[in-house]
Amino acid sequence: MKSIRGKQALVTGGASGLGRGIALALAREGADVYLWDVNAEGMAAVGDEIRALGVSSASRKVDLTKPAEITAAVTALTEEWGGVDILVNNAGVAFYGPTHTMTAEQWDWLMGINLLAPIQITRELLPSLLERPEGHILNICSIAGLVAGGRFAGYHTSKFGLIGFSESLRAEYGRRGLHVTSLCPGPVKTDLYRKCATSKERKTVPEPPQWVCTTVEAVARKAIRAIRYNHRMPLVGLLAHFLWNMKWMAPGFLDFLNHLSRKKRTVPNTIESRPTENASLKRAA
Repeated sequence: MKSIRGKQALVTGGASGLGRGIALALAREGADVYLWDVNAEGMAAVGDEIRALGVSSASRKVDLTKPAEITAAVTALTEEWGGVDILVNNAGVAFYGPTHTMTAEQWDWLMGINLLAPIQITRELLPSLLERPEGHILNICSIAGLVAGGRFAGYHTSKFGLIGFSESLRAEYGRRGLHVTSLCPGPVKTDLYRKCATSKERKTVPEPPQWVCTTVEAVARKAIRAIRYNHRMPLVGLLAHFLWNMKWMAPGFLDFLNHLSRKKRTVPNTIESRPTENASLKRAA
């Protein structure tokens, strides 16, 4: 994209964290920014910050687990702005705990926000994106979409799927001038872990050490560069680069580490170990 100035961008999950950081970075480059989130107060505050930078901002409260709300929001955006030049699929949630303790409702909730919503938003905005001379889709995929670990199976699955979706779009529409980026940061200093749903109510989710975490500002800078230069799959942070290179150079070593402290297999009590379906989802909201 030759210039971001004057472009129109949609950022999902724009009320806080990475969404806020990327939205403000786009505004500093001169883009008008439309925000989607469930946090109306947070969006209002970010919208004020965006307008203070001399560009336009709009927002809409959207629950990404509800396809009808997404369709209504796309219709409203199209009527108001005529479409967008930049789509940032950023909104995401996580679940921490043994995979066998995840309920069907928890799987549907996580996959709906992290994977199905970006697919629907992209599908419904594709016609307007293809009409723009320099359309760009930026999907926040995470290093978790390239390298897997334990107790985050749902999150890994959604991010692996989002990378596959991004690569497919890039392969299909690159000849038509539509640019697609899979942005893959390592752990970021946000509230993702603190707001993470868990297998047990009030269970503390372990957070990575601060020294291995990258910052929102670093991710936002890399996002702007990816949009400007059509980068395919940029990594952000030392841990992201280390894990990705380790997987390619010594994939067997990572697999060895995952089996190093293997415990004696036991039959899980799936009835007693599962929380009530709504408890951990409310905690993560």
